[in-house]
Amino acid sequence: MAPEITQPSFAAVAELAAAQHGVVSRRQLLGLGVSEEAIRHRLRKGRLHRLRDGVFALGRPDLTQYGLWMAAVLSCGPGAVLSHRAGGALWGLRPWQGRLDVTVPATRDPRRPGIRVHRRRSFGATTHQGIAVTDPASTLVDLATLLAPAQLESAVNEADKLDLIDPGTLRAEIDRMRNRSGVPALRSLLDRDAFTLTDSDLERLFLPITRRAGLGRPLTGTCLNGYRVDFHWPELGLVVETDGLRYHRTPAQQAKDRRRDQDHTAAGLTALRFTHGQIKFEARRVTDTLARVAVRLRRSAAPTDIGHSTAR
Repeated sequence: MAPEITQPSFAAVAELAAAQHGVVSRRQLLGLGVSEEAIRHRLRKGRLHRLRDGVFALGRPDLTQYGLWMAAVLSCGPGAVLSHRAGGALWGLRPWQGRLDVTVPATRDPRRPGIRVHRRRSFGATTHQGIAVTDPASTLVDLATLLAPAQLESAVNEADKLDLIDPGTLRAEIDRMRNRSGVPALRSLLDRDAFTLTDSDLERLFLPITRRAGLGRPLTGTCLNGYRVDFHWPELGLVVETDGLRYHRTPAQQAKDRRRDQDHTAAGLTALRFTHGQIKFEARRVTDTLARVAVRLRRSAAPTDIGHSTAR
């Protein structure tokens, strides 16, 4: 007689597989009371489908990407989590690029075809979409070892936008991971974008940029549309505002900045906003942006007396 899974254990297997994107491991099946003989029988009958050593799809072999990620994690055994590029893709920080990375405790050393296994003494772990994965801070630290600076900044911004971790919290988290290889690059990025200049240093660095962009000397600290603005070119109708500590600005401060920019735009001004970090570390890009905007404004012959009023 063919070995059968008892009804209670079959229901438990089906429930587990449903929670794991259609995937179960041999260890889990045995833990639910399914014998090795019953596993072999269901493999022969096509009710289980071998995905990796010790990992099966229940019912149908066609899996979503989540199922394939789950299979990779289960195949690496207890304590394994998705990480690096795969972890970033699971969190929605980066597009999936087909490379499977799994992190395991340092006491274990599984070797799995098609999976790059990372051994680590400690790492932040959680679950997302039912899959064990490095937590957002650890994932970003790992990505910092793989991505170009612009790609890493995009991933940090995406994590903030998705409410996974804000840059201020991330900065505090990485201080507790000093020995991880991705920390210096991530810290450099966060510190650059949270960089603040004094008023005098800001002018000292920004005014040469305006000259290289072909702009005359701006007015500073003037009042327009009820606001004190940082830099103003009345002949062009151009306003530049600068932000320090971008990553520490509260939602209320950000909303106020948007209202300022909207009021300037409604009054016919062109409002640009740069961070102190951009002025310090991305001067070429700031110069290029200002130069292109200045050309456009001169062509449109902007009015010269727009928006003057008293400060709020």
